[in-house]
Amino acid sequence: MTSVAPDLNLALYIFQCREPRLKNLHDSAEKSLHEAIVKGNLTPLYKHLVPSGSSTYDADLVKRMEEANKVEEEKLREQIKEAEESEDDSSVLDAWTKLGMWYCQICDLPNAEETLRKTSDKTASVGPKIDICLALVRMGFLYNDLKLIAKELETARVLIERGGDWERKNKFKTYNGLYFMSIRKFEEAADLLLDSFATFTCTELLSYEEVVAYGAICGALSLDRVSLKKRVVDSPEFLSLVPTTKLLEPLSVMVNSLYTCAYESFLVALAEVEEQILRTSPFLSVHSAYYVREMRCKAYSQLLESYMSLNIQSMAESFGVSVEYLESDLSHLIPHRKVNCILDKVNGVIVTNRPDTKNAQYRQFIERGDELLTKLQKFGASVRLYGADNL
Repeated sequence: MTSVAPDLNLALYIFQCREPRLKNLHDSAEKSLHEAIVKGNLTPLYKHLVPSGSSTYDADLVKRMEEANKVEEEKLREQIKEAEESEDDSSVLDAWTKLGMWYCQICDLPNAEETLRKTSDKTASVGPKIDICLALVRMGFLYNDLKLIAKELETARVLIERGGDWERKNKFKTYNGLYFMSIRKFEEAADLLLDSFATFTCTELLSYEEVVAYGAICGALSLDRVSLKKRVVDSPEFLSLVPTTKLLEPLSVMVNSLYTCAYESFLVALAEVEEQILRTSPFLSVHSAYYVREMRCKAYSQLLESYMSLNIQSMAESFGVSVEYLESDLSHLIPHRKVNCILDKVNGVIVTNRPDTKNAQYRQFIERGDELLTKLQKFGASVRLYGADNL
């Protein structure tokens, strides 16, 4: 029995089976998933994936797995009984933990939650409580239960503030970063994932190559040019992996091309990143179109920052696209204020329309001043009505 259950390769197989854009992986993923279910007696996961009324539902298989699980469960509960009879608190805690982690191993979410919460209540130590939270987060990733993930991460955060050790704090960064990335909070994810490069130990969650790739992906979108250079382009961890990791090749070209303003290479690499990483990731696939659009916006804006106006033909050539494509793309982005410019098709130019930062700051200052004045007026009225001593 593993202490880092469940096996999150299962989540990858499920995603690959269900993702229409990965038809070439459907057969191999289905085979791997079925083999894992049979080998591990993962009855709860099988029932979750294959309804009992389905033509593919194998009642004999379910019966065999349930019988095997019943034997294992009885053995673990007997260990709990013996530990409780011995009145050894440490042994009792270990026995309950084993049962809870076994439920995680067979992907039994309801029983895992109930048992691990009971286990958490039995210990006063912060470390084991954090481990339980992270185990339930992994169950959340397996079943794509974002509410459970958010709840357990918040509980873990509170516990860590009370005194978690450095290893668990570093693990929490990676778990939280992956969650933020999965809900499209790329800026928050970038800070956490990039910080975890040097201290990564969460191999139960994802590989080191994956965390570096995800950190670079989030950083490419959310970091300014100077920070991108420092935290991604020149990152020792990133640079050391690129020559030996095929997954990072298009990503390296993308971030370097963005930094060096090689926009034609950037667009080609962005398309490869979408095809090879975004669409194949259970965490990023649903956000792939959004990410690609936002990265194009970032590149467009970066180029236009240097000009008051720019010839459309010249900009199209910089990106290696046709004028028609660029006009169409900008026509969709400008109305949503994704790119601050005006498209003048008559004269064939793009006029930059930089946001007036000073006016925006002035308006914000006035609004906050009004809020403060309102609060002071309410306070003054309370003083007049009740007297200062009663406030």
